[in-house]
Amino acid sequence: MPDNIETRAQQREMPEPYESNRPIPWAVILVVAAVFVWAIGYIWFTYRDAPSAFGDHRIAADFAVAAPGKLGGAIDGGQVYTSHCIACHQATGQGLPGVFPPLAGSEWVNGKASTAIQIVLHGIHGSLTVKGSVYKGQMPTFKDQLGDAEIAAVLSHVRASFGNSAGRITAGQVKAERAKTKNQDKPWNGDADLDKLK
Repeated sequence: MPDNIETRAQQREMPEPYESNRPIPWAVILVVAAVFVWAIGYIWFTYRDAPSAFGDHRIAADFAVAAPGKLGGAIDGGQVYTSHCIACHQATGQGLPGVFPPLAGSEWVNGKASTAIQIVLHGIHGSLTVKGSVYKGQMPTFKDQLGDAEIAAVLSHVRASFGNSAGRITAGQVKAERAKTKNQDKPWNGDADLDKLK
């Protein structure tokens, strides 16, 4: 009698669940294999020497490291720009909208030479208006990194490039501006300070 009760109880129970063997459909395998073969072919046969129009128009020379002139030779302002300015203001001088201001057509670049020198010497923080747009970032100081001749060279380069047509700056002008603000240890406070230097 107890055996019958136990047997009936077991018959009422559902069998233990188990996972049956369900292989991946052949259609899925074929699609994945076809995509994989296409990807390998694409990588293998793609034209690797793409035209520069597909990129940001920089060439190897844009990444050359600036070096002071040898044996008293002239310093290349373009090389100084590439080493210290290109990351923010870009190779075209257009900057990055909303982040880094453009140098092309900038009133600060084309304005008074002394103001441009002071900007490079001491940098900027706070709000700065360039071509009607306000930028709220920070430009580093270069008074300890660059000598008078290097600052003069890079500013002369920028003031004559990117559609700008301002005058050349000399190392003597930079030296004089450096002496005027030799005790300044903080960056210029954007428009608030620089408007006074215009």
